[in-house]
Amino acid sequence: MKLSEFRLAVTEEFGEAYGRSLLRDLVLPALANHTGDEALEAGTAPRAVWLALCEETDVPLSHRHGAGLREPRR
Repeated sequence: MKLSEFRLAVTEEFGEAYGRSLLRDLVLPALANHTGDEALEAGTAPRAVWLALCEETDVPLSHRHGAGLREPRR
């Protein structure tokens, strides 16, 4: 997952403002008690941050795979 795909997935799942708030404020136990922003800054892969965020916020499994990917052009 690219960082741009990660950002799109967060926005699509949580909305722009709430998504930014979650990344800034929500402590993720799966990522050594870092916030999403802290983990990304420390070099954690965006996919790992996405999955930790999904786990902590109970995002359904059906929303996790393929999140952030744009629809193919036709």
